[in-house]
Parts: sequence; C-alpha cells; structure tokens
Amino acid sequence: MRFHRLISEQSVASTSVRGRLKKIYKNMKTLNTRKIVLLVCLVALAIDPLFLFIPVIDSHRLCFTYDKKLVATACVFRTLIDTFYGIHIIFHFITKHIAPRSQVSFRGETTVYSVAISERHLIFYFIVDIVSVLPIPQIMVLSLIKRSDSLVSKKILKYTILSQYIPRSIRIYPLFKEVSRSCGTVAETKWIGASLNLFLYMLQSYVFGAFWYLSAIEKKNRCWSDACAKSSMCNLTNLDLYCVRGGGDNSHFLKISCPLIDPGEITNSTVFNFGMYIDALKSGVVESRDFPRKFFYCFWWGLRNLSALGQNLETSNSVGEIFFAITICVSGLLLFSVLIGNVQKYLQSTIVRINEMEEKRRDTEKWMSYRMLPESLKERIRKSEDHKWRETRGTKEESFLRGLPKNLRLEIERQIYQKLLKHMPWFEDMDDRLLDSVCARLKTVIYTEDSYIVDEGEQIENMLFINRGTVIVTEKKTTFFRSVGEFCGEELLSWALLDPHSSCVPISSMIIKARTEVEGFVLSADDLKFVAAQYCRLHRKKARHISRLHSRKWRNWAACFIQAAWTEYCRRKLSKDLGEEEAKLHSTIQKDDSAGNTHNLGGTAFASRLASTVLRNLRVNASRKDRVRQISLPEKPVDPKFPMDEI
Repeated sequence: MRFHRLISEQSVASTSVRGRLKKIYKNMKTLNTRKIVLLVCLVALAIDPLFLFIPVIDSHRLCFTYDKKLVATACVFRTLIDTFYGIHIIFHFITKHIAPRSQVSFRGETTVYSVAISERHLIFYFIVDIVSVLPIPQIMVLSLIKRSDSLVSKKILKYTILSQYIPRSIRIYPLFKEVSRSCGTVAETKWIGASLNLFLYMLQSYVFGAFWYLSAIEKKNRCWSDACAKSSMCNLTNLDLYCVRGGGDNSHFLKISCPLIDPGEITNSTVFNFGMYIDALKSGVVESRDFPRKFFYCFWWGLRNLSALGQNLETSNSVGEIFFAITICVSGLLLFSVLIGNVQKYLQSTIVRINEMEEKRRDTEKWMSYRMLPESLKERIRKSEDHKWRETRGTKEESFLRGLPKNLRLEIERQIYQKLLKHMPWFEDMDDRLLDSVCARLKTVIYTEDSYIVDEGEQIENMLFINRGTVIVTEKKTTFFRSVGEFCGEELLSWALLDPHSSCVPISSMIIKARTEVEGFVLSADDLKFVAAQYCRLHRKKARHISRLHSRKWRNWAACFIQAAWTEYCRRKLSKDLGEEEAKLHSTIQKDDSAGNTHNLGGTAFASRLASTVLRNLRVNASRKDRVRQISLPEKPVDPKFPMDEI
C-alpha cells in the first residue's frame, strides 16, 4: 500500500513539474517571443564568421598568431546566444516532445511512450538543435591558442565553423514558418520581402568574405611550406610558422620565397600562384588587427564577386580554390533567381487584377457604345470606375469577408463599423449582439465627386453613414453639409420607427450630393426596419425620443409650439409692463389731488410720456396679433406604438 502511494506521489509530482514547465513555456511562447528567437538565430549566423577573422599574419616575424581581442568578443557573443537558444531547446523538448500520457516505473523513473514522441523532431530537428549549440568553436580556439600547434595548417577552424553553420541555417526555416503561421506571411509585403532578400544577400557576401580571408592565410601557409620543402636552406622540422613557439628565424628566407605576383603576370611555373587570394595578401588585410578595416574590405570583396557571379575571379589550379569560386557563382545565381521569383510573385497579383480591370473596361466601353450614351455620361462612368479601382484595387470586400470564419468576420466588422456607429445616439445604447447584427448588414459604398446619392422625389432605399468625405444636402432653399461621423436618410429612420408595418419607403424631399470623394456604409430599408424593431423592444423610451428627434412632423410641431410660446410670453410681458405704468400714473394723480388740485408739471410730463408709450405699444401689439393669427399651431403628432406598449 505504501509502495503504491509512493508511486502515485511520484507520478503526481512528475506531472506537476511538467505542467508548470509547460505553463511557463506557453506564457513565453508568444508571437513576440518567436520573433525574438528567430532574430537571435539570424544574429547567430552573423556571429559565427567572426571566428574566421581570428588568425593573423605577423608581418615582422612572418609567422601566424591570433587576434586575442577578437577571440574574447566572438566567444562571449557566441556563448550568450548559445545559452539563450539552449534554454529554448530545453523548454521546447520538455513541453512538446514528451507525451502527456506518461507512467512511472517501479524504480520511480518516468517512462514515456515512444509513440508520443515525434520521430521527425527527435531524429532531425532535435539533433540539429543540439549540434547548433555545441560550443565547439569556443573550446577549440581557446585550447589551441595555448598549445603549440598551427591552427591554420590543420584547417580545423574553417571546417568547424562550416559544420555548425549549416545546421544553424537549417534551423531558421521552421522558426520562420512558425512565425509566418502566427502573424501571416512575413514576406507578403514588398518592403519586407525586399528587406529579407537584401539581408540574405549581405549575409552571404559577409560569409564569403570571411572564408576568403581565412583561405588567403591558408594559401600563405602552403606557399611557405612548399618553399621550405624545395629549398636546402630551410629545414622543415625547424620551420616554425606559429609565433607562440618563438618563430621568426626563417623570416628572411620566407620573405623572398613567396613573391606576391598577379596570376595573369606569372610566366614561370615555379612561382607560387596565389590565385584569387592575391588581393587579400597585397592589401595587407591579413596582417592587420584593425577589425573594422578587414571586415569591410572582405565584405566588399564578397559583395562585389557575388554580384558579378564570380566572373572576375582568377583562380589557380587548386581544386579547393576552384570549388570556392564555383560556390560563389552558384550562390549568386540562386540569390538572383530568388530575387526575380519574389519580384514576379509581388507583381503577379497586381498584373492579374490590372488585366481584369482592362477587360472590364473594354466591356464597359462596348456596352456604352452599344447604348449610344452621350460622351459626358461616358466620362462620368469612366471616372466612377477608375475611382473604385484606385480605392479597392479590384478587391471585392463582401466576397472576401464571406470567405473568412464567422468569429474573424465579426471581429473585422466590429473594428470597421462600431467606431462610426457609436457616434450616433440611436446606436450608443445598443448591446453588443444587436450591434453585431447591424454591422453584419452594413455594406461599403463609394461615390465620386459631384455624384448624386439621392435626388429629390426619389425613394429612400438606404441610410448612409459617412466614413470619409463631405456631402451636400439641399432642402428647398436651405443647403448644409454633412461629414465624417454623420449620416443621411433620417426620413428612413423615422419611417422605420413610426411606421414599422409599412412596405412603402418614404420619398426624399432633399437632394443629397457628394461634395468630395465619399466612402460610407449603407443600411437598407428592410435591415433598418428589423434593427428598429429589435431596438424598440429593448429601449422603448429611448426609441420614442429618437423617433421624435428624427420625425419631420414632430420637428415642425415643436418649432411652431416654441414660436407660439414665445409670442404668448411677449404678450404677457407687455401686459404686465402696461399694468405697472398705469398703477404708477394713478399713484401720481392721487398725490396731486391731495396737494390741493394744483397741477404738477412733473405729473403732466409723465402722463404725456405714458400716453405716447401706450400708443406705440398698441401699434406693436396689433402687428404681433396679426402675426399670431398667421401662425397656426399644427396638430400634435401621435407617438408610435411599439410592440411592448400593446401588451
């Protein structure tokens, strides 16, 4: 019993640890983390060739040595990158390659079903990951510097870097695909695609320049060894080409034994042919410890010859040198073909759409000629079609949205439409489900400049929400503008709220015309009626207020009511002022009578002023009464009866 309890506790502990690691890795494995891992792998490709610049020729003692500052820099950067990527490999292996179903053996060890481990990842990508992060260059460089062996003569460094550079390059491909699946195709836009092509081109030039640098030093080593083997003045056993062992005794012999002559100027077969490495030796870049100088010189050499497909290279009869030149030529051809393929891919979709547009334009021209339309109307049709092409580039938005999953389509519609709808008082109180229903029914429309949207006397079939541009609205002799965030077709809204059972859409009493290029969204009469019914069911008071706000009858009645109320207020104010003046006059007369019936000059003047004021006010009041008679208050409209009011 205790034994089984121990096994179960170990199983739970193992599952708990694995679950925690998986949770941590799941939180880490975001899109930004994937991009960081991909970026680190790309940086690693640029760090590895630094090891090829470490060997240097001592021009004074004519021996080989190392650039110790570059050794430290390259080892530190390489170790940091390998550590970061090693952590990524561990988490990836624990959370992805170990099956969720695991059992504990009687020894307490975790046994994993072999079926649960992906064979492809275990055999290929996991081995590639392990080979990529092995610190072979650091260990080799640091160990061989302390020993008395010639690193250059054994060619260990070049083949070591090459053996790890290939798996590092291979590992980038699945990471690139993973990022592409998460955020869409990375190289879909022309600028990102051009940047990737440029990066590959520059990286390849840099790598070829680094190999060219190290191969030039190897070529110098071979020349010295061959010259010493052919001469009796030099003992090969005593020849020390490595500066650590105190070389330099054969410096005079080595200086005259390997003259630097261009391959085209060699006439004697006994002269050593440096081939395409003569530029590195003549320029002194292999003898310099100035890293920026030799880096940019080698990079320029690689870029120049990669662009020229290696046509300017003059090689010797060495097989390795010829193979290196062939590699440069083939790589240049491959990169150039990739560039052409990407450019063709970017242009292909545009060309297809342009061809479709041209075909549609030819069909339109034939139709207009067949119908014998006037030239002015033809020009307006052409202008409208060209404007739609410039705005959409041939993309049919409705069909594109219909092809997307429902949740993604709803998210896009919310992003496009809700910000505009929230500015309207009718939509600001809607719940998300009803607002999603409205967004699903909206359609995008585009109007060219000076085009008529709705003419006077036409049926109003749609309600327009302006997203871009300005619209001119003319009603009788009144003209006003509506711009972004506003809408046209309020008669349709009033019709949907006040008369939801009617099938006859209202007639427009206004002329709506596009002042500039207008982009907007339209809601049809049937869709608006459906939305209005749902909204009235949920928000009766708000709907009643909005129906009054957008009803022409209610507006006319409100304007007349306000004018009549103002007239009544003015009449009452005038009557009150006359009463106060009359009371003041009576008070003055009574004071005069009590003083002995003597006429007061002040009272007489006041009475005269009062009489003139009364006459003037009577004239004004008479004219106002005539105006009041002309203002006839219309009958108060009836509020709409919503479904919940009838219950």
